[in-house]
Amino acid sequence: MTHQLTLSQVSSQMQQCIQNCLDCHSVCLNTVTYCLQKGGMHSELDHIRLMLSCAEICQTSADFMLLGSRHHAPTCGVCAEICEQCAQDCEKMGDDAQMKACAEICRQCAESCRQMSMAMA
Repeated sequence: MTHQLTLSQVSSQMQQCIQNCLDCHSVCLNTVTYCLQKGGMHSELDHIRLMLSCAEICQTSADFMLLGSRHHAPTCGVCAEICEQCAQDCEKMGDDAQMKACAEICRQCAESCRQMSMAMA
């Protein structure tokens, strides 16, 4: 999932945050499909809604950073919060490699977005 970003006027910290957001977006969408196929508690509405929300806010945060939007810091703050919630929810799904991978990338994204939102505060 590594894309090499060659971005002008974007710090290496922001480039890493953008990459984490894009990776989290992809993994969450992929995991939604996995959960719907798996069924049971994996396909509960609140869980699917949270994963889709996480994917969307990650995409939006990446877009705001790429655009140089002055609103990227608060957006990253919200992204960190939702990613952390998604990670916790995915961990509740049991000892499952897909869910663990999703929780891991969500936590990674949450941490980089938290740092990005504090750096600009």
